[in-house]
Amino acid sequence: MSGDERGDPADGGRDPTGGDPLFAEAGVLNRTELIRRPELLEISTVPGSDRIAGRTEQIQYVASNIGPLVTNSEPTSVMIYGKTGTGKSLVSKHTSRRVVREAESRGTDVEMVYVDCAQHNTEAQATSKIAREVNKLAGEPESIPITGLGPSHYYSYIWSLLEDHYDGGIVILDEIDQLQPTEDANTLLMQLSRAGESEKTEAYIGVIGISNKVEWGDELNSRVLSSLGNEETVFPPYDADQLQNILSAREDAFHDGVLASEIIPRTAALAAREHGDARKAVRILKNAGKLAEQEGAEQVQEHHVNEAQMKAEVDRLRELLATDTPHARYVLLALAELTQNTDETEFRTTRIYDAYVEVCKQEAADHLKIDRVRDLLREHAFNDTVESTLESGGRAGGTYKQHRLLKDPAVVKESVMREM
Repeated sequence: MSGDERGDPADGGRDPTGGDPLFAEAGVLNRTELIRRPELLEISTVPGSDRIAGRTEQIQYVASNIGPLVTNSEPTSVMIYGKTGTGKSLVSKHTSRRVVREAESRGTDVEMVYVDCAQHNTEAQATSKIAREVNKLAGEPESIPITGLGPSHYYSYIWSLLEDHYDGGIVILDEIDQLQPTEDANTLLMQLSRAGESEKTEAYIGVIGISNKVEWGDELNSRVLSSLGNEETVFPPYDADQLQNILSAREDAFHDGVLASEIIPRTAALAAREHGDARKAVRILKNAGKLAEQEGAEQVQEHHVNEAQMKAEVDRLRELLATDTPHARYVLLALAELTQNTDETEFRTTRIYDAYVEVCKQEAADHLKIDRVRDLLREHAFNDTVESTLESGGRAGGTYKQHRLLKDPAVVKESVMREM
């Protein structure tokens, strides 16, 4: 037998104990297992009612508008706004699934389709996703191509599939503000919410549009707002008590006695202080558990939470940047450069704009006009990446805005560069 066939441990072969030494050295084998139900710590998990805290009012709001589908009645479509981690997607999915189950128990066929508009960011891509998902739920009676058709063809598939197989449907359009151009969002909302009125299908359709940007609704035209019944709501950030309840409801993700008594209150307090972001709170708890496992610790301690909080901050920023345009990242990078390379912490828009132009030159990109950069700074302020304050220059100076970076500039630069 050749050396290659036998395998050399140093080259990835098996060690004398019968295993590949790589995994022992990497700490994969014989690792202390503190987490027994990791799915409870996944952001994508939609928990049961007993694990959802602080969103009873919001669940009832969505149910009151989409809920008529359970009796085969016409729903009211809604727009939901709020910062990242305020439960918008969770509440929408949770309530929609309850609508589907209740409708089924009453002999009404309703299905739900979820579309991430950050991934499917044109009208054609979004309608393709909806058509293919409805087709899959119906048992794939049609052969629908992923690409190659215009929105009108995908709409035709949606109408016919709903007509033939369902009494109603729910379409969740998450991060709908990511659809480009905005007119695509207007058209998609109009087509879906007015399908019955336009006699495209007799099946009722309830639309839930979700956006992290409260002001984005101003870009919707009046006909779309009318078709949505002018129904919109803003989800507030969670407070520390609500975050503590959310984490306590997931404590059984860990083995008994693994979490020190101060861990959940400490994690909730950190997340509440920063953003009131439930995603961040769950992510900190998960990462703290992983860090403790990697150390071979028998219990998750406060220093694990502090380390995990820093990692969560980087992860959250990268998550936000992943859906940003390149120029939004350039603006943030310019502010980080100014903050890191000067003794100042606050900068006027014009100064940031000059630094942004330099970043564009380095990236061989054409720069935007200053008014658009002001808009991007406003978006960063909404996401709690930047703090903007209006200052007075006196009688002669008028007013101007000062902007301050709320994140560690080194973390910002690393996160931005990874996304560029």
